[in-house]
Amino acid sequence: MRKALAQNPNLLRTLIGLGLTLIVLLSYAVYGATISPDYYIYDSKANRSEVFLGDAEPFYDEAENTTTWLWRGEMISENLSWVNLSVSHLSNNAEVRISNAGGLFSHPDLGNPDADRFSCAEFCLNKTSHYGIEEDGSVEIILLSNPNPALRGKGTVFAKSLAEAQEKAQDIISREHKPTSVQITVIEQGNRTTTPLVILEITNEQYDSVALFQIDAATEMMWALAAVIGCFSMVLIPSFTVYFAARAKQKRVDLALEKAQSVLDEEN
Repeated sequence: MRKALAQNPNLLRTLIGLGLTLIVLLSYAVYGATISPDYYIYDSKANRSEVFLGDAEPFYDEAENTTTWLWRGEMISENLSWVNLSVSHLSNNAEVRISNAGGLFSHPDLGNPDADRFSCAEFCLNKTSHYGIEEDGSVEIILLSNPNPALRGKGTVFAKSLAEAQEKAQDIISREHKPTSVQITVIEQGNRTTTPLVILEITNEQYDSVALFQIDAATEMMWALAAVIGCFSMVLIPSFTVYFAARAKQKRVDLALEKAQSVLDEEN
């Protein structure tokens, strides 16, 4: 560092100028992103409803010694997102199956808040039939019509105007899931007479609003300034530490030489 300063006495001025230049460039980038981002955030509203299933009559198979319950219903096809099946009052080892010819996505970790690094888009399977085995007298199966998160809740679109953003957002959300018929089958061991309690809930998305994406320029400026100061600190602090340590060492050497010279002068 000392040699660098000796060779270039304006090094410190150069570093300060470079830092101010970076701050100006970052400020302009934040300003540009704030004034004209061209990104819009859209929001959809979730409408939840329960599918009417009616009553089910049991069918007892003497050969297999099993009782089969069957329900059928019709889902709302417009912008269908979530399909939640809950079955309770089940006997031990009962099997629950939900079927739809259009295909639904599901996975045992879907809807589990404790699932680690789970992504439905990566792990969920699209099947016409999904099943679960009784646990503590009940079974819950959570499904999606499409694992794409942009089709429900919030999302972003790139557009030159608000009208274009609204059109793109509505095109993304609008879809039909067909066929809408759904069948739920429960198979229990033995001759059962207690009807399981079956609840099938669905969620249909509805376009709600769209707004221009905005950021807080002052906050972003402070983060940019902190980043620049941090980068230069990582470069300058070790360099100046080495420089001052070298100066302190040189002072100790000079002091020792002076003491040795004094001793020689006294002996002579």
